[in-house]
Amino acid sequence: MTSTDDHGFATRAIHAGQDFDPTTGAVIPPLYLTSTFVQDGIGGLRGGYEYSRGGNPTRTGLEEQLAALEGGVRALSFASGLAAEDALLRGILKPGDHVVLGNDAYGGTYRLIARVFGAWGIEHTVVDLSDLDAVTGAIRAESTRVLWVETPSNPLMKITDIRALADAGHEAGLTVVVDNTFASPALQQPLSLGADVVVHSTTKYLGGHSDVVGGALVFADAELAEKIGFLQFAAGAVSGPLDAWLTTRGIKTLQVRMQRHSENAQRLAEYLSTHDAVETVYYPGLESHPGHELAASQMVAFGGMISLGLRGGEAAARKFAESTSVFQLAESLGGVESLVNYPSEMTHASVKGTELAVPENVVRLSVGLEDIDDLLADVKQALAAL
Repeated sequence: MTSTDDHGFATRAIHAGQDFDPTTGAVIPPLYLTSTFVQDGIGGLRGGYEYSRGGNPTRTGLEEQLAALEGGVRALSFASGLAAEDALLRGILKPGDHVVLGNDAYGGTYRLIARVFGAWGIEHTVVDLSDLDAVTGAIRAESTRVLWVETPSNPLMKITDIRALADAGHEAGLTVVVDNTFASPALQQPLSLGADVVVHSTTKYLGGHSDVVGGALVFADAELAEKIGFLQFAAGAVSGPLDAWLTTRGIKTLQVRMQRHSENAQRLAEYLSTHDAVETVYYPGLESHPGHELAASQMVAFGGMISLGLRGGEAAARKFAESTSVFQLAESLGGVESLVNYPSEMTHASVKGTELAVPENVVRLSVGLEDIDDLLADVKQALAAL
């Protein structure tokens, strides 16, 4: 493979793991839709491939691409973001261990830790990750193994100091994991700030077109990567070759997409912050956001996700979410199209009744790549309907 280590981000996104086909010269590497590989005698593997659960050239290309973008020693591609999280946690934890995570974590992550791993004997503590004293106070010297960070957080867009948390976690001997789904490596690279592992739902900004489900882990440490790589092979929650190919294709335009997502979201957030029906705009690009300066220091731009709290409470939030047209009512995020979501009953329904419950007046917007005038007009008419 051609080295892309010294190249800029966009060049790495296009070329890392993506050498042309040496047989035909095809610019795009072949899509290897195969379950198995012919061997040159027993154990005589061609390129190290024997069975696509263990490895597939299309998936290998994606993993090299992801590692290059996040600055990691190795990446692993999974069937979903939660499959990636599951493999990572099973590789690190044992019954009796303890996890510290933020009080605005993605509902699926919390459900996995609290309900799936909780039944296996894993304990957890939820804290405000912006309060370093609260984080260190929650760490149990005898059992805490993982500090789970999400910044910007989902859906309240909280910003936490990755470097400070990594230092605190490492002082206590923890593995520091950062969910980088909202920012993507185009805007933020947690491994360079001291994190040990980055997790992605590649379904979102990395894939970018709402046509593939996937997940990934990127590692700073080769030994941990090898350990989780064994679990990926042994348990088998790998991404299929077509899913890997679609994700790779999406990544090649990641940088320019994130620029447009950020530009559109900034304009929209600025408008929303002036509207009488809006109580709070959760967007780190606004100077009024409590994490604005920190976000500016560890992110290239502020991304395409906005949440807003409406003065009319739950009724207004529901009405707004059901009144847009360019913003389509759906779960997920990070695609080229704009989506609106009511977290309390949709993406975060699993945390209702817990300390992670999302306020019932909050609506989440995934701001797409449409013309900004159309997005503004759609939001204006939805607010006027309240």
